[in-house]
Amino acid sequence: MTLLAVIGAFFGGTAGLQQSHAALHLRQADWQAQDSSGFSTPPMHRDSRDLPDDWRPVELPLAMPIALLRQADTDAAVGTTTTSNAATPRAFRATRTTWLRVSTRDLPPSSGPLALYGARIKTDGTIAVYADGRLVHRAQQLGPLWNSTRTPLWVELDKHTDGTPPHEILIRLEHSRNTQVAVSSLWVGPVEALRGRHGLRQWLQQELPAMLSAAFMAVGVFALFVWFRRRDETGYLLFFNLSATSFMRGLHFYVGQPVANDWFAWLTVNSLFWLVLVVHFFLRQLHQRRLKWLTHAVVAATAAIGVLTLPGLNLVQNTPRVTPLIYAVAALMGTAVCLVGGISAWRRSTEGRLVAVGIGICVLLGMTDWLLQNNFISPSWYLGAYTNAVTFSVFGALMYRRYMHAIGAVEQLNASLAERLHKREAELELSHRRLRDIERLQTISDERQRLMQDMHDGLGSSLVSAIRSVESGGMSDEKISQILKSCLDDLKLTLDSLEPVEADLLLLLATLRYRLAPRLEGTGVSLRWEVRELPALPWLDPSSALHILRIVQESISNILRHTRATEIRVETALHADGVRVTIEDNGQGFDVDKVLASPSGRGMQNQRRRAASIQGEVSWESRPSGTRFVLWLPLEREARVAAA
Repeated sequence: MTLLAVIGAFFGGTAGLQQSHAALHLRQADWQAQDSSGFSTPPMHRDSRDLPDDWRPVELPLAMPIALLRQADTDAAVGTTTTSNAATPRAFRATRTTWLRVSTRDLPPSSGPLALYGARIKTDGTIAVYADGRLVHRAQQLGPLWNSTRTPLWVELDKHTDGTPPHEILIRLEHSRNTQVAVSSLWVGPVEALRGRHGLRQWLQQELPAMLSAAFMAVGVFALFVWFRRRDETGYLLFFNLSATSFMRGLHFYVGQPVANDWFAWLTVNSLFWLVLVVHFFLRQLHQRRLKWLTHAVVAATAAIGVLTLPGLNLVQNTPRVTPLIYAVAALMGTAVCLVGGISAWRRSTEGRLVAVGIGICVLLGMTDWLLQNNFISPSWYLGAYTNAVTFSVFGALMYRRYMHAIGAVEQLNASLAERLHKREAELELSHRRLRDIERLQTISDERQRLMQDMHDGLGSSLVSAIRSVESGGMSDEKISQILKSCLDDLKLTLDSLEPVEADLLLLLATLRYRLAPRLEGTGVSLRWEVRELPALPWLDPSSALHILRIVQESISNILRHTRATEIRVETALHADGVRVTIEDNGQGFDVDKVLASPSGRGMQNQRRRAASIQGEVSWESRPSGTRFVLWLPLEREARVAAA
C-alpha cells in the first residue's frame, strides 16, 4: 500500500499534501432526513432556512446503522450502492433525502479558488452541493448511482463578489428509503491545497483498480488465444473465464455514465458467483481431486442465484433489496471453496495452496466491503477495488512460475539433446574415420589389382613372348628390341594413366604424344596434331584413361607395323552427345572384316572390348590410299556402367 501511495502521490502531485494545513478539516455537521415518493431533480437554490428546523448534530465520518433483515423484508426498499432496479418507475419509488449542513466560518483566509473534498459518500441517488444556498455541484440526474462508493467528492467553490468564502455548505443526498447513507469527514480549502489528496484518492480507488482490471482482462484474452491452439490445456480457458468474470464484477464502478439497467445489475451481481465457480474448477485442476459434493453445491448455488435474480422472470421482486443477503451467500461460498481447496491442495499442489491463499485474501477484502456497504463500520478505504489486483497477482505468479518451469524444462531438454548430439557426432566421426580408412584400403587394393591386371595383360604377355622367342633362338635382335620397346611403352602408359588429368581428354592425348614422339622420329613417320578444345569428361578416371591410352596406342602401333605409312593425322571433334578421336594414315589399306575374323586381329578386338568397357565405340574405314580409325566417347556415362 505504501508503494501505491508513492506512485499515486507522483500522479496526483505532492504539493497539495504538503499544503493541507491551509485547508479546514470538517468533523462536525448537522443532519436531517425527509421522506419523498421518488427521485427528483435538485432545485437550483436551497438554503438551510428553507428546510424544517429539525437539525441534529453528528460526528463525521457518519455511518448510520442498518437493519439488514428488515431491509430484505421491506417492500419499499429498492437497492444498495452497487445495484438498482430500473423496472420500478422513478416517480413511484419510496425515497428519502438526507441533508448535511457544515459551517466554513473557521476557514483560514486564502486568495485562490476554494474546493470541497470528501473521501467517500455512500448513497444510491443524487448528490447535490449548495454553497450559501446556490447549487454548485450535481453528481447525478438519472436516478440510482452505481459508483459513488469509489468516487471521492470534489467540488470547486466560487467566492462571493466581495472575495469572501461561503459560510455554509449544504449536501443533499437522495437515496432509497431503507438504504442508509454514509459520509466521510470533509475538507474545505484552497484548490491547490486539496488537489493532491483528491488525486491520490481518485488514483488509488478508481484509476489503479481500472488499470489492473484491464491488464488482467488483456492477459486473459491472450490466454484464450493460446487455448485456441492448445485445446487440451483447459487451464488457459479457465484463466480467460477468471479474467472475464473479474472484469465484469467491477465493471459498474468504471463506467463513464451511470447505468440503470436490470440486466447490467444481474450481470455484475452474478459474476461474483461465476468467479467463485471458476476458481473452484481451477483448484480442482491443480489438486486433481473431484470433490463432487462441493462441485454440485457450488454449481447449484450459482445456477439458483442466476435464475432467481433474472429480471424477466420476477421470481425475486426488486433484486437490490436482497443484494446484501446475496453477497453474504457469495462470501460463504467463497470461504468454502477457499478452505476445501486449500486443504485438498495442501500436500498435492504448491500452486493450489497459492491460489487458495489468494482467494482467501479476496474473501476477506469482500467481507470488509460488505460490512462497509451495510454501515457496520465507518466509511474508509474501499478494499474491494483491489480484489482484481490480488487475483491478478496470484495467477500472474502462477503463470510466471509455470513459464520459468517451462524454460527450465526446455533448457534441460536442450542440454540433454546437446549432450546426445555431441555423443552422436563423436560416434559419427569415429564411424566416418573408419569408413575413410576402409575406403582408402579398398582404393589401394582396387588400384593394385588393376595395375596387376594391366601388367599381366600387357607387359606380362609381351615379356613372356619375348622370353620364349629368345629361348627358341628363332627371333632376331631387332625383333627382340621391338618387343622390349613395346613392353616399355606399356609400362609408361600404365604410369601415365595414374597422373591426374582433371577429366581433360586433350591433356591425356598430349601425354601419349609425348611418349610416342621418340618412336615416331626413329621410323621417319610425320605426325599431324589437329586437336580442338573439348568439354570435360566427368567419368575420366585412371582406369578409363588407361583404356583410352591403350586404344590410341594400339591404333598407332598397327599403323607403324603394318601400313608403311609416312604420315599420321590425329584429330578431335565434338559430335552429337560425345567426342570423337580420329586417327588417319596414308599407308596401304586392308580388309577390316577379314582381319577382325582372323587370329591376327586380336589387337583390334581388344580395342573394341576396351571401348565397350567405357561405353564408347570404335570403327575402321580402310581404303587402298589409307585407313581411318574413329574412337567415340560419351560426354556422360551411366552410373551402372561406370560402377561395372
